[in-house]
Amino acid sequence: MTMDAGTAITSGRTALGIEFGSTRIKAVLIGPDHAPLAVGSHDWENQFVDRLWTYSLDAVWAGVQQSVSALAEDVRRRHGVELSGVGALGVSAMMHGYLAFDAEGELLTPFRTWRNTNTGRAAERLSAEFGCNIPHRWSVAHLYQAILDHEEHVGRLDHLTTLAGYVHWQLTGEKVLGIGDASGMFPIDSAGGYDTTMLTRFDQLAAEAGVELSLAGLLPGIARAGQPAGTLTEAGARLLDPSGRLRPGAPVCPPEGDAGTGMVATNSVAPRTGNVSAGTSIFAMVVLERELAQVHRELDLVTTPAGDPVAMVHCNNGASELDAWAGLFAEFARALGADVDSSTVFQTLFTAALGGASDCGGMLAYNYLSGEPITDFEEGRPLFLRSPDSRFDLGTFMRTHLFASLATLKIGMDVLQKTEGVRLDRMFAHGGLFKTEGVAQRFLAAAIDTPVSVGDVAAEGGAWGIAVLAAFAAGRSPEQELADYLDAEVFTDASLTTADPDPTDVAGFEAFMQRYVAALPVQRAAVDHVDVGHRPAAPQTETTSAAETEEQPA
Repeated sequence: MTMDAGTAITSGRTALGIEFGSTRIKAVLIGPDHAPLAVGSHDWENQFVDRLWTYSLDAVWAGVQQSVSALAEDVRRRHGVELSGVGALGVSAMMHGYLAFDAEGELLTPFRTWRNTNTGRAAERLSAEFGCNIPHRWSVAHLYQAILDHEEHVGRLDHLTTLAGYVHWQLTGEKVLGIGDASGMFPIDSAGGYDTTMLTRFDQLAAEAGVELSLAGLLPGIARAGQPAGTLTEAGARLLDPSGRLRPGAPVCPPEGDAGTGMVATNSVAPRTGNVSAGTSIFAMVVLERELAQVHRELDLVTTPAGDPVAMVHCNNGASELDAWAGLFAEFARALGADVDSSTVFQTLFTAALGGASDCGGMLAYNYLSGEPITDFEEGRPLFLRSPDSRFDLGTFMRTHLFASLATLKIGMDVLQKTEGVRLDRMFAHGGLFKTEGVAQRFLAAAIDTPVSVGDVAAEGGAWGIAVLAAFAAGRSPEQELADYLDAEVFTDASLTTADPDPTDVAGFEAFMQRYVAALPVQRAAVDHVDVGHRPAAPQTETTSAAETEEQPA
């Protein structure tokens, strides 16, 4: 007999997932069948302070409280009951970055997010020393850069974590990370722990720079999907719900990064599967069958929440510049007296791109609002240019910007597919970029020359993914693997639409990329000669947008 939603909620047969994305904090409550019962969200912005991207911890807690409050109100409105407890809980957030605390639990320096690219010296040295790619955004690169810069706070460092790890610590008292999130802090070995040889070498490098520390003692513990990671304390419950209605005691699964929860939300945790997530950033996660033959700076080696090896292609710049152009067209429409909403604007512009020249007709665009490590840029300057004889029409213009949003991803995927020979059985795409049916999906299929599926399985995104991980941890059988759980109990009725690569689009994207790579010196000149000091103060934040978020606003 199927349990009704109200009974499931009042009896605690639920799981609550909370995810801190780049532009939105979202809470999703699921029932025994993993279907969403209620949602709540809060839009937030990162700030560009002292040339670093950050969020304040006050904004973390104000945002999550508003999200949980909105979710509780959604429970009352839809099901007529009060949310006084949950059966399980999980937290996810943007991966990487730098949250450093002293022995009293005080933050030593403002949170440095994944978006910062000031860690170039550290990333280059660590990659050479470790023999594996250490990207700019990894936590260990942030720490080593702070050491190289002789930052005063390093001598008082007691604990280093990610945003998900910080929130989990405050809710449970446990300093632990899911293995997927941990793998974006420091390299993981085949046994599922931090690589001990690299830990020793890092301590030596720190000593050479005049800092004595033991990195192993600073990093969080590691747990795989399904393992216990603490329970919600009374203080933690008050942090989520200051009204006191939410009971403590719920088991909390290991906190994960947004890449890992995206894999869960798209059922992409088994070898030869992968997913692309497109929002403020854009990244691909491909589960590997074997080790890669060599080190590539375009590829991160991380893991699934279950600990399986993953090649990650992460691009700092995704849909933000595309969204800015859509906003300009919307402003023009309103100036003409047209009453249009964001969804209509995106639908119109994206659909027009289908009729554009297959190779973008001599137009080029770079969506670099921030630095882009894959193409070796420490800062960004959004750029659009065209040849004098280019075809200048709306469809080709929009196709150019859509191709540009996927261009750096293609560079990384070409290394994975063409150089390493990695094969994919399926690639799933999710995020606001893919909400207009059949457009960005078709262009991604052309970029990676692989069938691309979209569907409703990831409609609630990573917040739903971490709720599923919480349910898995709370109710799994001892021998059940995460991939089997997802196939057998979560995605049995999933409906997908698949786009196969169109040969004309594939050839057009290749031609576009030849011009894109050849013209990178123009982007370099823009960085060298266009001063960001001329940028107005107001745009130095990231706001929720239709292309960047999981749902386009109605």
